[in-house]
Amino acid sequence: MTLRYIAPILLLIASNVFMTFAWYGHLKFTERPLWVVVLASWGIAFFEYWLAVPANRIGHQVYDAAELKVMQEVITLVVFAGFSALYLREPLTINHAIGFGLIVAGAFFVFKSPLG
Repeated sequence: MTLRYIAPILLLIASNVFMTFAWYGHLKFTERPLWVVVLASWGIAFFEYWLAVPANRIGHQVYDAAELKVMQEVITLVVFAGFSALYLREPLTINHAIGFGLIVAGAFFVFKSPLG
């Protein structure tokens, strides 16, 4: 497997860590004014874009757009599940696992050869 296949995955993982903190990290700082957390979130998201855009540009050389999008969604779920449990200390339930599993099942069909 060449770097063109792996680099987009690694870049998407890193970009999702930034974006998860941008979108949800402020939930631990409810005493801060909304305008402050919005500006902080924009600052964090700036770095997310510096990773996500190259991930998609490089990735589109070997993956189609639908595959990149589904890959990003699955990565988002994995990163968010870890963030939610480790950073926010919110428990993951069986319902979360089933819901995430159904999304991963959908990803399977996007990467599978056309049926029939």
